Amino acid sequence: MGIFDAMNTSVGGLQAQSYALQNISGNIANSSTTAYKGIGTSFEDLIPDSSVPNKQVAGGVTAHAQATITTQGTISGSSVATNMAITGDGFFSVQKATGVVDNVPVFDGVSYYTRRGDFQVNANGNLINGAGYYLMGVTVDPKTGNPTGSVPTVLQFQNNFVPAQATTSIQYAANLPTTPNTVASSTAASHTLLANGGLDPTDFLASNPLPVGSPPPRTDATITSAGANNSVPGPITGATKLSGTAPSDSLTTSFAAGDTIIVGSSPATTITITAAGTGLQDATHVRADDTVGDLLTAIGTATGVAPSINASNGKITFHTGTAQDLNITSTAPAFSALGLTSPVTQARGTGMTATGVVMGSDVATFTKESISGGAVTAYNAAGTPVNLQLRWAKTDSSALGGTHSDTWNLFYQTDPSATGSTQPAWVNTGQTFAFASDGSLTSPSGSGITINNVSVSGQSLGSVAFNLSSGGLTQFASTSGAVTINTITQNGYAAGQLRSVAVNNNGLVVGTFSNGQNLDLASVTLSHFNGTNYLKALDGGAYAVTDQSGPAIAGASGTISGSSLEGSNTDIADEFTKLIVTQQAYSANTKVITTANSMVQDLLNVLR
Repeated sequence: MGIFDAMNTSVGGLQAQSYALQNISGNIANSSTTAYKGIGTSFEDLIPDSSVPNKQVAGGVTAHAQATITTQGTISGSSVATNMAITGDGFFSVQKATGVVDNVPVFDGVSYYTRRGDFQVNANGNLINGAGYYLMGVTVDPKTGNPTGSVPTVLQFQNNFVPAQATTSIQYAANLPTTPNTVASSTAASHTLLANGGLDPTDFLASNPLPVGSPPPRTDATITSAGANNSVPGPITGATKLSGTAPSDSLTTSFAAGDTIIVGSSPATTITITAAGTGLQDATHVRADDTVGDLLTAIGTATGVAPSINASNGKITFHTGTAQDLNITSTAPAFSALGLTSPVTQARGTGMTATGVVMGSDVATFTKESISGGAVTAYNAAGTPVNLQLRWAKTDSSALGGTHSDTWNLFYQTDPSATGSTQPAWVNTGQTFAFASDGSLTSPSGSGITINNVSVSGQSLGSVAFNLSSGGLTQFASTSGAVTINTITQNGYAAGQLRSVAVNNNGLVVGTFSNGQNLDLASVTLSHFNGTNYLKALDGGAYAVTDQSGPAIAGASGTISGSSLEGSNTDIADEFTKLIVTQQAYSANTKVITTANSMVQDLLNVLR
């Protein structure tokens, strides 16, 4: 290798360093370019062939580009809802318009790939990034949320119209109070369902609101005593006698301290006669010198309905109430003075057959004996909104003892304008909701019920699923006595026009419609490559497939962040360091050329 070879080698070195300088310049210039991937420089030595190792000389140099596509740029937030950034591997699939026909872009079908996610919606509803590339993805059915295909296409969201969707399900979660605070409960007799906030079907004059198929409600029945022994006029003497004004409130036979009268069976209430004057006196204790009225008051407390006395003949009328049949027993000899023979039994009466509806004329009664269960706006098949009102009525209470348990019925309002005894106002959903002592729901056992043939103000909703999540419906004590609603939503909506689009963190393009719905419109697809750094760089941060990169592979381990952008991966400090090294290397190569030139001049001087 001679002097001229050394000079040529240095010229090659200048070219290689110039190439490196060009890459450094480009990296610095694009330090603020969205998703820009810096290009490094790789130097390769060129060794001339030599058959003798000890005659080998250093060769020239050439420079190659070294891609850094796999190096992640910094992710930062963006105020544009359609901007996206990819964390991890993966590329957006895009296409470039080859022309415009009738204001509509035309594509040649060639897909490119980019990480530049500064997409925005143009006038035609396409998502285009700052370099003019059109985003591709898979459209989604807004009603079902399912993809409509598997092959990505150029996305377009223009004048999207979503048809109305009828309400088919209601999601509900609430706590029902152990004792509902109803208007009727404040005036009801104790030991009755009404007093525990419940609903008494016998109070309804036009229909029986319990579900069809339910047994008829029990009604109050009466039994009247002979009234002979307690109607004798004249004063009663003796400290061990129940006494009072004749003929309606006096006895000719003595009750003694320790005598008992047992009322009911499940539960049973024992009324004890205590000593006259000083004995215990309360709801289950009557003194021997108290009046007949005092004893009957105690019996009425136990049955729920107070007995009454006919003032003209002293006959006593006992009531069964609606909670249980009447059953009064006593071993006291004076019990016959009440005009009755122990035991006294009387079955309750029965009311109307269950119809499952509340007529307009009974709305006031129903409102007093039930509590609000909330309301939700539902939609029919045409998208007409209807106000679906719900109310809960307690139909049995464990507080009554015996075999009683906490059960509820759910009603919905079918006609808010109903009047009279023939127009239904509220409809029973037909399901008994039962609760255990710990407040958990025991029936129904599934995820909810189906309310059939729902109709509100003449608008038909058809069958609606009333869904309850696990533990979503409970019965715990509540100081307010009202229903505490945690969730009440439905899946219907009116027809709507697209207003705006945004990209969420799941890579879904979500449309906001005029009907207030946010519906998935498309899924942004990502692709990756086995040889990512061998992609061919194009203008605008796009890449084309090469033999060395391999074909695009659908899917990627990367994730999409909405309202975000990936920055350039250029490190300015690193580029400045490379710039200094390149400058020094370039200067050194020029020094070699100067030296070689001087040596050539010396050689020429030998010939002079």
